[in-house]
Amino acid sequence: MKWHTLLLVSITSLAAGSPVKARHEVKESHPVPRGWRRTSRAHPADSISLQIALEQGDFAGLEQSLYEVSTPDHPRYGQHLSAAEVHDLIKPSEDALAAVQAWLAGHGIVSDHVQYSEAKDWVTVSLPVATVERMLDTNYHYYVHDDGSKLLRTPQWSLPQHLHEHISTIQPTTSFFRPQHRRKLPIGHETFPIENIVATVPSAVNSSIAAVCNSTLLVTPDCIRTLYGTINYKVQAADKSFMALNDFLGEVNIRTDAELYLEAYRPEAEAAAQQFSQISINGGTVHQKLTSNDTEDGTGEEGNLDAQTMMGLAWPIPLVAYSTGGVNPTYIEDAYTGPTDSDEPYIRWLQYLLSLPDNALPSVVSTSYDDDEQTLPFSYASRACSMFAELGARGVTLLFASGDDGVGATGYCVSNNGTNATTFLPEFPSTCPYVTSVGATAHYNPEVAVYDDHFSSPFTSGGGFSNYFPRPAYQDASVPAYLSKYVGENYAGFYNPAGRAVPDLAAQGSNFTIYWNGSLHAISGTSASTPAMSAILALVNDALVAAGKAKLGFLNPWLYSTGRKAFTDILSGSSAGCNTSGFPAAPGWDAVTGWGTPRFSDILELRGVGGNASYGKH
Repeated sequence: MKWHTLLLVSITSLAAGSPVKARHEVKESHPVPRGWRRTSRAHPADSISLQIALEQGDFAGLEQSLYEVSTPDHPRYGQHLSAAEVHDLIKPSEDALAAVQAWLAGHGIVSDHVQYSEAKDWVTVSLPVATVERMLDTNYHYYVHDDGSKLLRTPQWSLPQHLHEHISTIQPTTSFFRPQHRRKLPIGHETFPIENIVATVPSAVNSSIAAVCNSTLLVTPDCIRTLYGTINYKVQAADKSFMALNDFLGEVNIRTDAELYLEAYRPEAEAAAQQFSQISINGGTVHQKLTSNDTEDGTGEEGNLDAQTMMGLAWPIPLVAYSTGGVNPTYIEDAYTGPTDSDEPYIRWLQYLLSLPDNALPSVVSTSYDDDEQTLPFSYASRACSMFAELGARGVTLLFASGDDGVGATGYCVSNNGTNATTFLPEFPSTCPYVTSVGATAHYNPEVAVYDDHFSSPFTSGGGFSNYFPRPAYQDASVPAYLSKYVGENYAGFYNPAGRAVPDLAAQGSNFTIYWNGSLHAISGTSASTPAMSAILALVNDALVAAGKAKLGFLNPWLYSTGRKAFTDILSGSSAGCNTSGFPAAPGWDAVTGWGTPRFSDILELRGVGGNASYGKH
């Protein structure tokens, strides 16, 4: 990431009202989520890469610009902002910068150790725990999750009162957010003999959907390409845009597995397995060899699903895989200091992407990772969401999986606010109003909201309503009508009917074929739907760029106004979870499949670039 170092105000200039001596007041408290338990006290010498978010100068202006360039009937539609224009809107005030610089200097933090983002709205500095605890008047402990994950966190932190208006969040502190990848089929249902699958896949060109999509009930690239109508599309501007995916949690994209996959399903694209780019952010892994621990943990299954699906559907559009680590790569553990903290990976990735020049941004990004919204404080969610808005304003389409447990994983639907009340569990980042959330379908004639019971709990498409973000205006014409007609008083008190509703659209998500560790496997989840939809939209962007038109950018205002006409309505199924049947699929928008699944040719027609080829419909 590009950073700019600023000179700190000298300590001698701060004689009056030294920030070190200023009385602290609590800035934020957040309950420790279920499943986490506090263990050992942090050692004073443990290292924390502290990320300080300054209040942005004119986010309201950025949001207005985002909607103007994303709304079809606005004169600015498609006129995406440059990096410089975004930075000018969000840069903090001089007062905020001066106050934060003075605070840091008062704690003896010299300018050489401080880094600033391009817009100077993020400050990063690596410090020992003892210093951070003094700065934030708090105590850090290690917290261990039931699954063995370990984080260095504090449930409450404070600041001198005069800094409250200038700092929106500081992490890592109260956020227990861990991006979790989605479901796979359990081992007993997972591996199939290769010859029994590949040998039964017919030639897709001019094949019917039934013939291509009925091979042992597995989803292949030719099935998706035929079902959604991209099979005859010829990429026209592969050198003018690219698509991307996100890897977190040590996930990897194995080239030899991708080669096997493309050889089996898109032999003309086989070379792409060695050509896609892998970019390491914050120490993210890009290794190509699976260890015994990797194979035991299934490392690479998610990464392979994303990469193979996107290349299998959208080749020859270039692919970039961003692999973001969760620890400070400059920190070296030793016997004295012990383990370091875990950084917030979304912020690290967002900071990197936002630092890129405009011509280095992907046209669409697929992200198959999320977590229950209530596991993170609103301050963190809000700031990450504002960074998604920055990318949308610059013309990037961001797609996130809506989740695999319907309205919530049964047995875990308990409020995190201390009341232990039953509650549905919407997932972030899908609940951010500036991204597009993708649900899952299954079957073909017709497609239905997915229900797959090959798991300890059924896989159902995530759907619901945010408790943090209010319903955006683009949903006002569809969501209240759906709730009134199809939900009524059901689940009253379990969800926020005024919240941002998810998902926005859907795609196939059950029984995708992938190669992993040299053999063929099946994998399911909205983590399959999301790269599939991303690849289709990357093809739409290709057609737009080739025609001299602007890329899709932030999709939702178009989708909820006219774009919805190019998606097939899903009428059956529900977002079952939390010991309920969840929200039902219904005519129009619904809280399980959104507006439905794509019809590629109709999308191109609506965007004014139809006629490139003949496309299938379903």
